[in-house]
Amino acid sequence: MNYYSNKFEKSTSSKLKTFFIDDGAEISPQQNALWRARTSKYSAIFYNTGKFLIQGSDVSDIAKRVEQFLGITPVSSPSANNELSLDIPIKHIGSDESGKGDFFGPLVIAAVMVDETNIEILQKAGIKDCKKVDDKNINKMTAVIKNNCPFSVITINPAKYNELYAKLKNLNLLLAWGHARAIENILEKKECDFALSDKFGDEKLIKNALLKRGKNIRLEQRCKAESDIAVAAASILARAHFLTGIAEISVKYGIEIPKGSSDKVLQTAKIISKKYSKDELKNAVKTHFKTYAQI
Repeated sequence: MNYYSNKFEKSTSSKLKTFFIDDGAEISPQQNALWRARTSKYSAIFYNTGKFLIQGSDVSDIAKRVEQFLGITPVSSPSANNELSLDIPIKHIGSDESGKGDFFGPLVIAAVMVDETNIEILQKAGIKDCKKVDDKNINKMTAVIKNNCPFSVITINPAKYNELYAKLKNLNLLLAWGHARAIENILEKKECDFALSDKFGDEKLIKNALLKRGKNIRLEQRCKAESDIAVAAASILARAHFLTGIAEISVKYGIEIPKGSSDKVLQTAKIISKKYSKDELKNAVKTHFKTYAQI
């Protein structure tokens, strides 16, 4: 168990605070909370609403001791979430992209903000890395995310993608621009101090692309960041909008558009090029791929 969540009467706060002091935790103020207790193994927060959260590498033991210490029945049953780690704040933005390895369709970058009010909702909905979710379930999960979280989606359709890539000559710069815009769009509506994305290049690329609102945010890129619930939610949104883009291209040209960059993709592109022209193909594909040169 990496994440323990419960809700208690606010009168429990003082007693619980004493427990953590005796356990050797450092007590400090926390935004929207009565206090925060932290050790090298866990971080616990008692929010103004009575919501109580513990994060850590393994919080099963401390959660059990807390309930034994209180000796009361909690208002709501506990839950566990394996998506969070100790040094990531409960409230944070996650960003991810979809379509960068696909010849057809747009590049989509999405960002989602989670906090103590929506993490459990996402967990119960089964939100996880889109690569572990069947495409037929993507839209259902997308609705849950959009109905409960601040979010932003940046869709760069093929024609615009090709224009930007011709100027930047670097996919990582284009990705950084998209991640930065998605994060900035959320910061225009909500305050947040931390953002996390999957690692695709020097994190300074995103930091440099952030505008005024994003200059003070703590930004990190990590390998396999999709294990974080906010990044996973962003991956779901990005995938959903990418699939919409693929569907629109299929309707426009009257042929089923395959994903990825396989031989089937090459043959489909050749059909469109022959029927409509190579210039028209630029509105459906990413022209810096080797597949385009083959055509």
